[in-house]
Amino acid sequence: MTSTTEPSTGDVSPPTPRSRLHYVDHLRVVLTILVVLHHAAVTYGNIPVWFYTEPAQDPSGVLLDVFVIVNQTFFMGMFFLIAGYFVPGAFDRKGRRGFVRERLVRLGVPLLLFLILLRPIAMAPAYSEILQAEPDLPLWLLYLLSVDPGPLWFVEVLLVMSLVYSLVRRLRDRRSAVTVPEAVSATGAPAERGPLRWFVPVLVFAVGLGLVTFLWRWAFPAPYWPVVGLPSPGYLPQYVSLFVVGILAYRGDWARRLPGRAGPVGLVMALVALVVMAVGMAGPLDEAALTPGSWQALVQILVESFFTLGVILALLVSFRRFVNRSGRLWRFLSDNAFAVYVLHAVVLVGLGLALSGWEAAAVTKFAALSALAVPLCWASAALIRTIPGVRKVL
Repeated sequence: MTSTTEPSTGDVSPPTPRSRLHYVDHLRVVLTILVVLHHAAVTYGNIPVWFYTEPAQDPSGVLLDVFVIVNQTFFMGMFFLIAGYFVPGAFDRKGRRGFVRERLVRLGVPLLLFLILLRPIAMAPAYSEILQAEPDLPLWLLYLLSVDPGPLWFVEVLLVMSLVYSLVRRLRDRRSAVTVPEAVSATGAPAERGPLRWFVPVLVFAVGLGLVTFLWRWAFPAPYWPVVGLPSPGYLPQYVSLFVVGILAYRGDWARRLPGRAGPVGLVMALVALVVMAVGMAGPLDEAALTPGSWQALVQILVESFFTLGVILALLVSFRRFVNRSGRLWRFLSDNAFAVYVLHAVVLVGLGLALSGWEAAAVTKFAALSALAVPLCWASAALIRTIPGVRKVL
């Protein structure tokens, strides 16, 4: 009789239980709120890359653009970092087939639901404007000509990364018939390891990420990939590398071993980088920094990398120290965060239309839209997740 069990993994011992990292759940909530605020700012700023926009008619729109640019440097990369951290454990628990099946359901199904159901609703305002110029253009043709995953590009890329991870693990399993166990203590739990040596690796990683990103943007300068709907391909090296760092962080127990002093150091790093970025954006080098391959672009990207890692370190340590307890509100926000990510485009478009007749400064409308959208997104997500079967995918 042949065995039908999954092959043993070539890089890990049997999974051991780990305590829940409540602060990571809370970070995901905050990052999800930033996603909602990000697209609310795009709605009223000067960067027309959203389903419904009202280009700013006053100088306050520049503030929204700055928020979008600064936010873009770190918030999606941190999403990939957190997502990568949970991938190895899920693979260990479920096995290769179970892991792939779970990812196809949890990521693939929401992606399809957005493409088929939610995206047509979100693009309705744009379609009504296009009809004025092309009255005979059917909605289905416009949909096919402009189809992309919208904000669900993150889910799309994460699904691809997860499947690549599964393939890599499978190849490693084939090369190694013997599992290499982790060091264990006398109790059978993973052996305690000392504080993480982090400072020099962070500096090296920041420089390396900056150089790779510089070369990537030089080779692929397009600001948008229409085939896969990736709105920020220039950040793809950051997304991939932080996803890998998340995987390594899980294996090395970096979440626990990262020293507390990394938080203040990261904060200082981020603030210094932010000042340099602000001087560059306001100075004569701003336009030259937009030219792929220029030395100004290299400087900007290096500073951007240090800012990204500084913010991530500061947030990780701060949340671990101050927000590492769960409660009813935090559980509610965390349980519905992914559904909010999937649904928020429709909520923002609907609220934007409702506020369209209101004449106000761009930053004022942004504040009002955000104040309405955040609670409404979570209320809508919680309501929809009461439908039988929805919780399995959202």
